[in-house]
Order: sequence, then structure tokens, then C-alpha cells
Amino acid sequence: MGRRLLLSGTALIILLTISSLAEVRAASFKIVNNCRRTIWPALQATGGTGQLPTTGFALKSGESKNISILKPWNGRIWGRTHCGQDSSGNFTCLTGDCGSGALECGGLGYQPPTTMAEFGLNATAGLDFYDVSVVDGFNLPMLVVPKVTSGERACGTTGCLVDLNGACPKVLSVQRGDGREGVVACRNGLELREVLALLDLSMAAKYRWSLYSRFFRSACPRAYTDPYEDRTATLTCASADYIITFCPSPNTGKTTE
Repeated sequence: MGRRLLLSGTALIILLTISSLAEVRAASFKIVNNCRRTIWPALQATGGTGQLPTTGFALKSGESKNISILKPWNGRIWGRTHCGQDSSGNFTCLTGDCGSGALECGGLGYQPPTTMAEFGLNATAGLDFYDVSVVDGFNLPMLVVPKVTSGERACGTTGCLVDLNGACPKVLSVQRGDGREGVVACRNGLELREVLALLDLSMAAKYRWSLYSRFFRSACPRAYTDPYEDRTATLTCASADYIITFCPSPNTGKTTE
């Protein structure tokens, strides 16, 4: 009888330990589309962590999707726009395309320019690291809001809330290219800086590049805008779920749960 109770107690401890680990290792993304048209979110694991159950899907205006994540996980989330299939069934997007030819990206990379949310969940000392990056350019406004459990300290929000496409300098703009007018994305301008580093251009040209850099930094002060200069764009949080909103309200910087 005593041995049976001992075994039962041991089994209970194991179950409680597994349950506790599951709570620590589990997180979720809620991806929300507040844009006026359908977008196609894409997800890519990095750093050797496993791909999520989905790597790409369609999300109509006003819809949201919850995705469960096992920690530790490193990866990116971005939005593809102006997507469709051709007569042979090949799926492509004007911005953010991952080159898979299908709705799912399958872990492939992305075609800039695109706004990017980057995560390192349970990366160091049990903390999550996250940022919204426009280093590779911009295609959609994006906001990341962490949701912490009751009693935990609040964590910072980050994002690029302003639609840069309409104000994008012509030299950085990406046009639709399908016979219709309109800017669908905005390059960051880092490519121009690389060109300037190779060529002996005038101070006027260098000043123009500086204006492009300021354009991104002033419009998206929370976001990661320059890999050589940004030191405060990456935030940390402990044991949080995350709401990733495309086209959030620029007035509040908040999203609807």
C-alpha cells in the first residue's frame, strides 16, 4: 500500500513537472489584419529552431489567426501583399514574396523591401527578445504588443505605425509594376549607402542619403531602422504571448485583443 502511494505521488510530481514545463515553453502569436485588404502573413524559423505549423496563409481584412509556439524559437514574421496565382497555379506576391510558388513559404527567405517582426523566444536567461525592423525596407505598418500574465511586469510595444509608401522618396519607391499606378513598398536606402561607399560621390549625394535615413528614423522611431546605429530597438520580455497587428491605428499605437 505504501509503495503504491509512493508511486502515485511520484507520478503526480512528474505530471505536475511536465505541466509546468509546458506552461513555461508554450507561447502564442495572435496575428491581426487591420488593413483594408487581404494580406498573406509569412513565418520563417531561424537559428536552427523548428518551423511553425504554418509558414504562410491568407488573412482577410478584419480577421485574425492564433498560432501556438514551442519555446525556444527564433524567427521572423512579415506580411505579403498583392498576391495571387497565375494560370499555371504559381503563387507570387508583389511584396514580401518568399519564392516558394505556393501559399506556404516552407521556411524559405523573403524578398525585400518588407516590414519584419523578429523574435527570439526564451533566448537568454528565459527572456524573449523582439523588434520590428525596417532595415530591409517597408511594405506594411506593423505593431507588436506583448501580453504578459497577471502580476508580471508590463513589456514595451514596438512597431512602425505610419504607412511610409505614400511619402516614400521616388528613388526608394517600389511601384506596382502591373500596369496600375501606386507605391507598394519603400526601400530603406541602405543599398544607396553601399553604393556611396564604393563611389566617390559628392557631399550633396551623401546628404541626400542622410535625408533618406532620417525619413525612416523619424517615421518609425520605435523600429529597428539601421543595423549600424540602432541600439535600443530590441526589447525584452518574460513569458509573454504576442499580438502582431498589420495596419494598426497610428493614433493610439494599440491593437484590439
